[in-house]
Amino acid sequence: MGRGTYTFLIVAPHGKLRRIEIPRYTFYMLCAATVVCLMTLTALANSYARMLLKVSNYNNLRTEREALKNENRSLESEVKHTATKLDSLEALASDVALTYGFGHRGRMQLPQVFFALATQNNSTLESSFNASLYAFNLMERTALNPPRARMVNALNFTPDFDRSTIPSLWPVEGRVTASFGERMDPFSGEGNFHPGMDIAAPKGTEVRATADGIILRAGRVESGYGNEILIDHGSGITTKYGHLSQVFVVVGEEVKRGQVIGAVGMTGRSTGPHLHYEVLVHETPVNPAKFLRG
Repeated sequence: MGRGTYTFLIVAPHGKLRRIEIPRYTFYMLCAATVVCLMTLTALANSYARMLLKVSNYNNLRTEREALKNENRSLESEVKHTATKLDSLEALASDVALTYGFGHRGRMQLPQVFFALATQNNSTLESSFNASLYAFNLMERTALNPPRARMVNALNFTPDFDRSTIPSLWPVEGRVTASFGERMDPFSGEGNFHPGMDIAAPKGTEVRATADGIILRAGRVESGYGNEILIDHGSGITTKYGHLSQVFVVVGEEVKRGQVIGAVGMTGRSTGPHLHYEVLVHETPVNPAKFLRG
């Protein structure tokens, strides 16, 4: 090391020596730069390691989120399926109650024990459905063997009953494309309960009242059936006509059996021109096929 400099001897090939002199201030600057580079590299490595850890945690959270979404979809599907079964069971119970005469003054009256069985508290929807199914089966067995004095068939009306108020006429001529009960929803592709029947017919085909009655609703509704007509036939019986392209009646108008009330269309949620037809007894949908003549 000379005065104010550092001398480095480098042994070259063949034993030759190379001499390099570096000023002292330059050497100090090189040492400082080396330290700064090492600190920078250490900080970058630490930052990169922390970023990798965060990415790993994010990927784990995203995986857990996808798993929770899939589980939620599965639970939603199970709930919808169970709700569909409960709706179907309710409709079947109503049909049996009407058919086997659990009634008083024209309204359905079921023994309280059946309601207690069907509405008892259960830990799961599936167990609730099973309890309701048990109550339904019990109700059906009881109805099949009642005392003769109490056996009243709700669909076999008394001789003085006005049969023109029974919705036994086909509302439109066509092919039945969807019947009453469980079916696959044409929009969602999932199972759901269909409260009526769909009859396919060309757009504009005349739709007739299936029995005498009074118009309760006529026009556009938000239920998905577009233009809709609701007729009250008395004794708690109403009929509904949906997806109409035209409505020829007004609320409060009296109509006769066979009178043209509208025209087939595809308003509302519809995949093609057809009539959605329902029969309701005390606001409960029942199978229209029980009333319609062949």
